[in-house]
Amino acid sequence: SGFNSIGHMDTMARGRHLIGHYKEGEEFIQNVFHVLSQIFTGREKSNLAICWLQYEISKVVQCLQAKKKKKLKAQGRKSKKLAKNFLKAPDNRNNLSLWKLYAYLEWLLGNTEDARKVFDTALCTAGTGGLKSAQLCSLSLLYAQLEVELLESIEGAVMSRAVHILTKVTENGPYVPYNGQVLPVNILKARKTYEHALQDYLSKTSVSDQDQVNYSDQLVNLVGCYALFQYLTVGIDAAVLIYTQASEKLEVSGSQECENTGENFGILNFPTALEAVTLLHTNLLRFHMKISVYPLNPLREALTEALKRYPSNQSLWRSYIHIQRKSHSASKARRFFDSVTRSTNSLEPWLFAIQAEQMRKKLTEKVQRADVGEIHCTIPETGLTNRIVALFEHAVQSENGTHCPLLWRMYLNFMV
Repeated sequence: SGFNSIGHMDTMARGRHLIGHYKEGEEFIQNVFHVLSQIFTGREKSNLAICWLQYEISKVVQCLQAKKKKKLKAQGRKSKKLAKNFLKAPDNRNNLSLWKLYAYLEWLLGNTEDARKVFDTALCTAGTGGLKSAQLCSLSLLYAQLEVELLESIEGAVMSRAVHILTKVTENGPYVPYNGQVLPVNILKARKTYEHALQDYLSKTSVSDQDQVNYSDQLVNLVGCYALFQYLTVGIDAAVLIYTQASEKLEVSGSQECENTGENFGILNFPTALEAVTLLHTNLLRFHMKISVYPLNPLREALTEALKRYPSNQSLWRSYIHIQRKSHSASKARRFFDSVTRSTNSLEPWLFAIQAEQMRKKLTEKVQRADVGEIHCTIPETGLTNRIVALFEHAVQSENGTHCPLLWRMYLNFMV
């Protein structure tokens, strides 16, 4: 009816409220899922269930960001009911990806103990694939990452639940829930197992096309688990070393494949694996800076290198803007945005450059409008306004920008 958008546009603010999911759009999406779930069978049906649950989780995340407690409660009930129904289906009982999403949903809703029970149950039923099972690795990695986020400092982390999870996944035996301690001998064994497993993976030269995606996912999960394990048991430098080793090896293999095949992608799907490893690397550095004193430069360098290579990765841009807000000099970031927009057709660098300037403008206005006794400063900040308008003008003239409704809406919104 009229101009209601399907789904949501969470970048646009309307008054004080962020635009959420429209009723009609939501009904349409739910209908699509219902119709498809009656048509699909077997593996396809399971994959659809995963997509559906991811969509539900995105809505829960939106409620969390908007801090709407009532809505979160109602959304949480609906999403949990859906997840439980999926897991009751005979085909899905051993589907670790669904178990992982259900546990993550519980965690987001603040039910940490319930989430741990779901994770433990899933790990107990997962069998004994160890580091060779991609799904088991992925499940263990998410569980450990969530546990690490609860830590207030890295000291004493060796005895944490996260280390227990990352140690158990290397043992190829049945999973045993955490009982409050981790044996040092198990940590040493796990480190050796990780080391050998990573060497084996990185020394493989060719993989058949069918195994390509699995191999790539598995390599990323393995690197993630090993680096997080080293971070908790040795320290940040040991974790960074593993990311560096893996990235160097992936870069070399990727360039060799390009030469051999004459195409832009290697047999081993390396670009995606490299991008995922880079993302894990930058996220860990950001987390470490949050809980301890650590220089900003390694993270800034890692992000600038990654963004030159993957200019359309939104998570990396968000991290970049986040760290740039802490520096008082905007010139370095502006030069970087300028160099990236010149070398790529992606629209993301333009959108994030505009967002960064708008944040700076907001901050300047906030400081200028602060009450200082009798003086109430209301000098408009015209320099930033002109800069933002210029960015919009350049962005809408680019080939992709001309056809981007979001960019035009942001421009109109700003001019108003």
